[in-house]
Amino acid sequence: MRQNPAETLRRVLPKIREVLHVAGVEMQLTAAVSFLTVLQEESVSIHTYSHSFLHIILQNLEHRDAGVSNAWLETLLAVIEALPKETIRHEILNPLVSKAQLSQTLQSRLVSCKIMGKLANKFEAHIIKREILPLVKSLCQDVEYEVRTCMCRQLEHIAQGIGTELTKTVVLPELVELARDEGSSVRLAAFETLVNLLDMFDADDRSQTVLPLVKSFCEKSFKADESILVSLSFHLGKLCNGLYGIFTPEQHLRFLEFYKKLSTLGLQQENGHNDNQLQLQTLEQEKKYISVRKNCAYNFPAMIVFVDPKNFHLELYSIFFCLCHDPEVPVRYTMAISFYEVAKLLNSGVYTIHKELVTLLQDESLEVLDALVGHLPEILELMTNGGENSGSESKLLSIPDLIPALTTAEQRAATSLKWRTHEKLLQKYACLPHIISSDQIYYRFLHRMLTIILTNNVLPVQKAAARTLCVYLRYNRKQEQRHEVIQKLIEQLGQGKSYWNRLRFLDTCEFIMELFSKSFFCKYFFLPVLELTHDPVANVRMKLCYLLPKVKSTLKIPNDKHLLQQLELCIRKLLCQEKDKDVLTIVKRTVLELDRMEISVDAFQKRFYENDLLDQEKERQEHLLLEMEQLEKEKQQNEGRSTNINDKMFEKKRRDSKTSSVLAKSITLSVPGSSSGTSAGKEDKKSKLVRSQSFSTQALHPKYSNIDKCPNKSSATGYTSSVSGMGKSCMLSFSDDSFRTHSTGNSGNAAFPSSSSSRNLFNSADQKNNGNKESQSRKMSIKNRKSNS
Repeated sequence: MRQNPAETLRRVLPKIREVLHVAGVEMQLTAAVSFLTVLQEESVSIHTYSHSFLHIILQNLEHRDAGVSNAWLETLLAVIEALPKETIRHEILNPLVSKAQLSQTLQSRLVSCKIMGKLANKFEAHIIKREILPLVKSLCQDVEYEVRTCMCRQLEHIAQGIGTELTKTVVLPELVELARDEGSSVRLAAFETLVNLLDMFDADDRSQTVLPLVKSFCEKSFKADESILVSLSFHLGKLCNGLYGIFTPEQHLRFLEFYKKLSTLGLQQENGHNDNQLQLQTLEQEKKYISVRKNCAYNFPAMIVFVDPKNFHLELYSIFFCLCHDPEVPVRYTMAISFYEVAKLLNSGVYTIHKELVTLLQDESLEVLDALVGHLPEILELMTNGGENSGSESKLLSIPDLIPALTTAEQRAATSLKWRTHEKLLQKYACLPHIISSDQIYYRFLHRMLTIILTNNVLPVQKAAARTLCVYLRYNRKQEQRHEVIQKLIEQLGQGKSYWNRLRFLDTCEFIMELFSKSFFCKYFFLPVLELTHDPVANVRMKLCYLLPKVKSTLKIPNDKHLLQQLELCIRKLLCQEKDKDVLTIVKRTVLELDRMEISVDAFQKRFYENDLLDQEKERQEHLLLEMEQLEKEKQQNEGRSTNINDKMFEKKRRDSKTSSVLAKSITLSVPGSSSGTSAGKEDKKSKLVRSQSFSTQALHPKYSNIDKCPNKSSATGYTSSVSGMGKSCMLSFSDDSFRTHSTGNSGNAAFPSSSSSRNLFNSADQKNNGNKESQSRKMSIKNRKSNS
C-alpha cells in the first residue's frame, strides 16, 4: 500500500478477502492490525478505504474467536471516527438494527452495544433519539447479564451525545433499574456510570435519585454485596465532593465514617468476625481489602477537601497516620505519591504531618521512598515555610528529626541495588540550601556527596552527587568551608591516584562552569584543569580536550590574558608531544574549534549580552555572599558586646587607644556612614543585614528545576543598592589577598572601623560633610588600588 496502492487494491486485496474466510487466528489478527495501519497512515482516501476495506471489516466482526472479534471491532471503531455520516448511516447504523435483536448471537449483541456507544457522538440528538435510543433500551433489558453490563457502560457516551434533558428522562431511569439488577457486574457498571455522570444531573436528581442509590450501595457493600467494595472505595472521593452540596450534616458525617471504616478494612475485626475467622480469610479477600485501603489512600486529598483542611487534624489525621503506617507496601506507596497534594491542601497546617514525612522517608521499601522523592523539594519547602501561621517554634523543632531522616534515606538508597532511586534522591537533595542552614548542609550532606563521588561505582550517581555538591558549594556562606571543599576537590579528584577520580573532576568542573561565575572558575579551577594535559591516562586527556572550548569561554580579556597564554601553551604541548592517535585526532579537532571561538571582553558585547548578564548576576551573588558573611560576623560581635558590659567597656578602651594608629587605614577600608555612633549608620547597617537575609532566602535559592537561573530583579536591585551604599572601597575586602585573610578572628576590624574611631570621625559632621568625606574616602581607595596594581 505504501509503494503502489492502486495495484495492491486491484490484485492483493481480493485474495485477502478470499483467504480470510478460512484463515486462522494469527492471520485474522494480522489483517485487522494491517487494515487499521492503512487507515492511520492515510495510504488511500477515506472514500476508497470505505469502498474497499469496510465490508471486509464488517464481515469478520462476528468471528467465533473473541480475540479476533475484538481486534476487528477496534479497527471498525477507529474507522467510524473518520467516515462521513452518510456512509455510517447506510453501512453501519441500518444493519445495526437487525444485529441488536434478541434473536442474534451473544457476540453480535455485545458488538452492537459498543458500536452504539461510538455512534452517539457522530449524530445529532434527534437522530440518536429516533434511531439509537430504542435499541439502547432493548439491550439494557437483554436476558444476558453480559449484554446488560456492556450496554450500561456505554450509557455514559450516549448521555454525552444526547444532552442533559434526554439524559434525565431516558438514561437516568435505565441506570436506576440497572442499579437494582440481580447481576453484580451490572450493578457495578451502573454505579460507576452514575458517578461519571454526576455533573450532568441537577440538584433535584442528585438528592432524590442518586443519593438514595449511593446510600444503598454503601449499606450493601459490607453486608450482601462485597463485589462493589473496591469500586466504591475508588470512586468515593469523587462521589463525596460531587454530592457535597446536598448533604445534610448527618449525611456528611455518615459518609466520612464510611470512608474511615474502609481505610482500616482488614486491619481489625469486621462484620463481627473473631480471630479464628480472620485467619481463615481467603487470599482473594485479603487482596480485595488491600485494594480498598489503597483506593482510600488515593482518595485522601479529595477527602481533605470534603471535610475542609481546617478540620484535618480533628477528622482525618488518625486515618492519615494509619495509611502512612499501613503494613502493605502498595498502600504506603500511594500515600507517598499523594503526600505533596496533601501538603498543598493543608497549607499553613502542614506542620501537623511532619512526623509522617519522616516515617515515609525511613520506610523499609525503596518503592515508597522513590514515590516520595518525586516532589520532595516542594514538600520540604512547604514544611519549612508553609507553617508560618502556626508559629516559628514548630518549624524549628521539625528540623532536627528531618535531617537524620534525609541522611538515612540516602544511605538506604546507596546500599541498595536500585541506583536510579539513589540518583534521583541525590538530584532532589540539591534543594536543601533552600530548606536548611549552610552549616547543617556542610556537616551532614556536603562531605557525604564527596564520599559518593570518590567511592560509588555508578557513573550517573557520581555525576548527580557532583552536581549537588557544586550547588552546596555555590550557596555555602562561610569562606573557610568553601576553601576547604575546593581544596579537597582539587587534591582528591583532580590530583587523585585513580584516573576515574580525575575524570570525575572534569565532570565537576563542568558543573562549576554552569553554576558559578567565570571569574570564580578561573580563580580556582582553571589551572588545575590545565594540569591534566600531562595526565598519563589517554582517556583523561581525551575528556579534557572535549572540555577545552568550555574552559576557554570562561576567559575575559584583558584580565585573563595570562590564563589564555597558559591555555595556548598547553595546547601546543599536546600537539607536539601527544603520542596517542585518538587523543591527537581530538586535539586537532579541538584546536580548529578554539580558533573559531571569540573570547568575551570585560565590556558587554551584543553577541554575548545574555551570557554576560547571567555571569554578572552570578558574580554579584558570590560577592554578596562575602558581604553577608562579614555582616553576620559583625552582628555576632555586636550581640556579644551587648550581653557583656565589661567586655564592651574593655573593647571600647582598647579601640580608643588604637584610634590614632588605625585612623588612616579605617578611612580607606571602612564603609562610609557605617558608624555605630550615628542613627543613620545603624539604619544603614540594619537595612544591609535585612537585604542580605532576604537575598539568602530568595536570590540564593532559585527553583529546583533550574537552580542556576538568574535571581529576580528585586534581588539584583537590592545588591546594587547595597554596593552603592557601601562604596567602592568595600570591594577591597574581596580581593585575592583579603579573601584569604578575612576568615581570621580579626576580619571584622580590618573590614569595618571600630565604633570609637567612627564616633570621633563622624559625630561632629553634618550630612553634607558626611557626603564629602564619603566621596574623599572613595577617591583615596581608588588611588590606593592604582598604586597597589
